[in-house]
Amino acid sequence: MAKIIHPVAGAVALTTIVSFWLSTALTELFASYGSVTMVKSAIPWGFLLLVPALALTGGSGFFLAKERRAGLIGAKIKRMPIIAGNGILVLVPAALFLAFKAEATEFDTAFYAVQTLELFAGATNIVLLGLNMRDGFKMKGRFRTRQPDRLNTEPML
Repeated sequence: MAKIIHPVAGAVALTTIVSFWLSTALTELFASYGSVTMVKSAIPWGFLLLVPALALTGGSGFFLAKERRAGLIGAKIKRMPIIAGNGILVLVPAALFLAFKAEATEFDTAFYAVQTLELFAGATNIVLLGLNMRDGFKMKGRFRTRQPDRLNTEPML
């Protein structure tokens, strides 16, 4: 069961974070303050999906890893405290602050400073979760390297 839960929960978590990031970036760049307020107010509600997905991903990952801590599993495990710390210490408080400020229509320097921090922290988590997904695919043999064509001995021009 963990072999099914882990990739599904990981994909849900990564997709949720990417949707938060893209909706934030796109509304900030191209939409009205009303749209920004709507997005900033909706993101904390998305935690109801994101937090369980991340917990299931982490828990099932540790279960699947058993006692192994080397190689790709070790790399994935080393990234997890950064992802979790970034989420708990930066992203969740930033999202709550930004929702509060947006609902009060206070689009001031503090709002944009925290928004910038949130975008950088979110991008960091997207990259780290993407690396974990890539390593999971490698462990399952989904990414195979191409073998050179040994039959073709003619030099390419």
